[in-house]
Amino acid sequence: MSSSVSPSATVPLPPDEAALVRRRLTALGVDGLIDVHTHFMPDSVLRKVWGYFDAVGPMTGRPWPIAYRLSEAERVQRLQDFGVSHFTALNYPHKPEMAAWLNAWGREFAAATPGCLTSATFYPEASAATYVPEAIAAGAHVFKAHVQVGDYDPNDPLLNPVWGTLAEARTPVVIHCGHGPAPGTHTGPAAMRTLLARFPDLVLIVAHMGLPDYGDFLDLAARYPGVHLDTTMAFTAFTEALTPFPPDLRPMLVDLGDRILFGSDFPNIPYSYLSALDAVVDLGLGDDWTRGVVEGNARRLFHL
Repeated sequence: MSSSVSPSATVPLPPDEAALVRRRLTALGVDGLIDVHTHFMPDSVLRKVWGYFDAVGPMTGRPWPIAYRLSEAERVQRLQDFGVSHFTALNYPHKPEMAAWLNAWGREFAAATPGCLTSATFYPEASAATYVPEAIAAGAHVFKAHVQVGDYDPNDPLLNPVWGTLAEARTPVVIHCGHGPAPGTHTGPAAMRTLLARFPDLVLIVAHMGLPDYGDFLDLAARYPGVHLDTTMAFTAFTEALTPFPPDLRPMLVDLGDRILFGSDFPNIPYSYLSALDAVVDLGLGDDWTRGVVEGNARRLFHL
C-alpha cells in the first residue's frame, strides 16, 4: 500500500513541524485535531492522483508540488505526530464500477488504522443504490463526492436513491462541487442549489469553502442547517494569491462558526501542514471559534 513516486519538486518543511503544530493545538487547549479532508487511497489510484498534480501546472498556470509524497505508513505516522486524533481516507471514482472497490479498500484501511474515519464514495450508476446503503450499514462515517474529477451532474437521476439514503441516514458527504482550483463541467453553486432544494436534509461538507464562490456556498450554509464547509486550502497564502477570501464575508464565518470544519488535503498540498493550520488560526476569529473549527465541530458532527 506504499508508493515511491519521485517528486517533481520539493516543498520546504519546518524541521520541527510536528512540534510546532502540537504547540498551536496546546495553545488552543485542543487535545487532538480532527482533519475531515485527507486522502489515503490504493497505491494504483494514488499514483494517478499524484501524476495529475504533477501535471497541474499547465492547468492552473503554476506548479503544484506534493509536500508529503511519502509511503502510506509514513503519512499515517506524520498525522499522528501532528496530533491529529481523527482523519478521513477520502477516495473518489472517475468512472463506473470503481466505487464499490474503493469502499471495500476504505473499510479495510480504516479497520487497520487507528483514528481513521471509515470513508466511502459513489458514482452515478445503477449499482450505487445498493452499495451506498451497504457501506452505511458497514459503518461508513463519511462519503466523498468529487463532481469535478467524476465529471458528473450531482442531479443525475441515477443518484436520486443515493442522495435519499444519505439524507435519511444523515451521513456527511465531503463534496468537491466548487469551481476551484480548476472548474469542471458540472461544478459551481447552481447545481448545489438544485440538489439541496430536492434533498434539503442532506449533510454536506463543501470542500475548499466552495472557492472561488465563497459567498454563494456560505449562503447555502445559512439556508440549510446540514450544509458545512471545510477549510481545505482556503485562507492559505497559496490560495489567497489567486482567489482571496473576501474580507466582507468574515462576519459569516463567525455566524456559521459551528459549520466550519478543518480540512487540509493532506498529503497532496503544495505547502506545509503547519501553514494550513496557521491559515485558520491567523484569521483571528477567537479561540472558541478556532477550537470549534479544528476539533469541536467535527467531533459533534461525527459523534466522536
